[in-house]
Parts: sequence; structure tokens; C-alpha cells
Amino acid sequence: MVVAIGNPYGFQYTVTAGVVSALGRSLRAQSGRLMDDVIQTDAALNPGNSGGPLVNARGEVVGVNTAMILPAQGICFATSIDTAKFVASRLIRDGKVSRSYIGLAGQNVPLPRRIVRFYNLPVATGILVVSFEGTSPARNAGVREGDIIIRFDDHPIAGIDDLHKLLTEDRIGRKSTLSVIRQTTIVKLEVMPEESQKNR
Repeated sequence: MVVAIGNPYGFQYTVTAGVVSALGRSLRAQSGRLMDDVIQTDAALNPGNSGGPLVNARGEVVGVNTAMILPAQGICFATSIDTAKFVASRLIRDGKVSRSYIGLAGQNVPLPRRIVRFYNLPVATGILVVSFEGTSPARNAGVREGDIIIRFDDHPIAGIDDLHKLLTEDRIGRKSTLSVIRQTTIVKLEVMPEESQKNR
């Protein structure tokens, strides 16, 4: 059981109750970025609830009310408290949340079956490199347009969301291995992610 507290449509200190419907959901933000590990609840949320606490039966804050899907009923989401604590600590310490980036634009594409079988790849899709941002870390590492990214360090990459999840703050200035398919060959390149320009 959970209780959502907020000010929907200006009605202050409104309380709605429900249950946790699921954990570990992923939700696409309006910006296009994927939000991971969100809590799904059927406690009614409306505009004005965002930013309010989601509280369990013991009075512990378990999440921060975030979004609802319209016109669906009973499908609402909250950012988990662990994520909220991490973001708050970074904002207090640095005034921002830093992420790393490698500076390329790509699109998800299927891999040729013969290549998947020949290299015994754990994924059947990858990221086709379409363009670069100036002298970006990816370009400096030797990545070329037309390469297909399939692995970042030891992590298989099936699509753009997989790469975004891995480009965390702790990778800034740390060499990582980017594996790409170039024509029919797997090429391993050393890339050094930089701090995302959006954080500067």
C-alpha cells in the first residue's frame, strides 16, 4: 500500500492511496530519454502531484511522484527514492548531475544474421553511427560513420538506450573499449568519454 501526496490542480495537501503495481519499469520522457527503475502505482496522480512524495504504510518515502499516462487510469509512476537521493546529493554538492558522452548520433539497426552467427554475438541489433558532434571522443577514437556499435567495455549494446545507461558520471575521463562492426569485421577502439556538454 502507498499514499501519494501533492497539490493536484492547486488543491493543497491532497492524499490519494493505492498499491505498488510494479517495480523496475522504464518510462520514456518527453525529451526522449529513457527513465529506468521507476515505480508503477495506481495511486491517482494529476498535474500538481509531480514532485510530491510516495509514502508506504510505515510512513517511509519510497518515491517521488513523476508522471501519469493519459488517458489511462491507474497507471502512474514515481522515481525511486534511491534515484532521488542520488540526484539530490549531486545537486547539493555540484549544482548539477554530470553524465559522460562520446558525441555521436546513431540509430538502432538489426545486425546481419550471418555476422551474429559467425561471431556468436549476444545481441541481434546495434547502433549505426550516423554522425558526430565536432571533434567528439568517438571521432577521436577512430569511430567512423557506418560503423555499428555492439559492445561498450564488457556490456553488449543492443540499442541507444543501452549505451545511454552506461554513460554515467564515473566514466568521464576513463578509457573504455568500444566494439564496432566495420563492414564484416569487429574493430575494438579505445574511447575516453567526456563530461556531457549539457552539463557545462
